[in-house]
Amino acid sequence: MAHFAKIENGVVREVIVIGNDDAPTEAAGRAFIASIGLEGEWVQTSYNGNPVEGQDRGKYAGIGDLWDGEQFTTPKEADQ
Repeated sequence: MAHFAKIENGVVREVIVIGNDDAPTEAAGRAFIASIGLEGEWVQTSYNGNPVEGQDRGKYAGIGDLWDGEQFTTPKEADQ
């Protein structure tokens, strides 16, 4: 299964799971997400903490986590 996080202003707003057949790559996953009518910026995250296409994405994205363009992080108290 492939996990994708919806990003709004650097904050994770939603996380969805799609089949690996629909997301053999991050780009293919984004195209599939758009094809089912979900708009916005979607970034692949790894439930197991594995790199996504060679890039370390930090932690598994959860709602309210931050995305800095490279990695997902847990917000600090002051960020909330």
